[in-house]
Amino acid sequence: MELIYPAYYHTFSCIAAACSDSCCKEWDVDVDSASAAYYRSLPGTLGDRLRQVLRDTQDGTVMTTQQGRCPMWQQDGLCRIQAELGHDALCQVCQQFPRLRHDYGNFAELGLELSCPEAARLILTSDEHSLCREEVPGDEEREYDTGTMDILLHSRSVFLDFLEATDMSFPQALAVLLLYAHEVQAQIDGGEPAQLLPETFLREAAEYAGDADPTALMVFFQQLEILTSKWQSRLQAPPAVPCWMPEHFALLRYLLNRYWLQAVSDFDILCRAKFMVAACLLVGFLGGQTVETAQLFSKEIENNPDNVEQILDGAYSAPALTDVRILGLLLGNN
Repeated sequence: MELIYPAYYHTFSCIAAACSDSCCKEWDVDVDSASAAYYRSLPGTLGDRLRQVLRDTQDGTVMTTQQGRCPMWQQDGLCRIQAELGHDALCQVCQQFPRLRHDYGNFAELGLELSCPEAARLILTSDEHSLCREEVPGDEEREYDTGTMDILLHSRSVFLDFLEATDMSFPQALAVLLLYAHEVQAQIDGGEPAQLLPETFLREAAEYAGDADPTALMVFFQQLEILTSKWQSRLQAPPAVPCWMPEHFALLRYLLNRYWLQAVSDFDILCRAKFMVAACLLVGFLGGQTVETAQLFSKEIENNPDNVEQILDGAYSAPALTDVRILGLLLGNN
């Protein structure tokens, strides 16, 4: 099996109490069944405390937050379980976060979660954009359509190469991505091989673009599930005038690497491309420090499967996510 990961992947290390946020805040922690059984079997005060805070739901066992924080989170920013029992005693979610792994049988792609502040800093500020490759034992049976995967791998590589070399503005690059996704979708559906024609796509995008009014986009995200009051207040503030930075290009690279190949599961790349474009637009209109805003976006949206699903569905049904509206926001028609 081949492992593929960004150059910064192995440089990540939790910064604990120095973190501006925490994976131990706001979220209930999913606890795998083996860890839950182990925790409930522990003697002493730690075992008593764990038995108090573990709760069984129809979806599994969770450790519920208390006063907005995990009950195992200590004042020094470290986990009581890890402090008393060691790293291996952590449940699977806590051992893995913020590391991502997408297995495709004969290869796997590794990455970091943008919702972690330190991971977000690495993702959005790293100067190294290359991917590392490593052979490890353990090929598994491919559970995907190889033809579709070939299309997705090739098209993603083509667009990432374009992104590295282009002198287009960031909104123009997003417009090109949206139209390119239509071409790739047509190929997946049995059409001719997709071609990336940036100048042609940009001219077509300018013809399709509607009004540049971000209100509908903000309202769409306000209607999704909201975790924190900070996110709610950011969404309700008047949209900022985006100031596009190199970090936004890094954000798009992260989204492409995380989501593009997932279309192999349902043969739908267009909804994922719209998700990426909408995410970049929202981060731009929310303003503030790009790393902080993108991290908060990820915490609220990417770590909530229901929110992600609503955006993917909304690609075909939400007025805010029509091509005309999106292209208007990107190309500034008034």
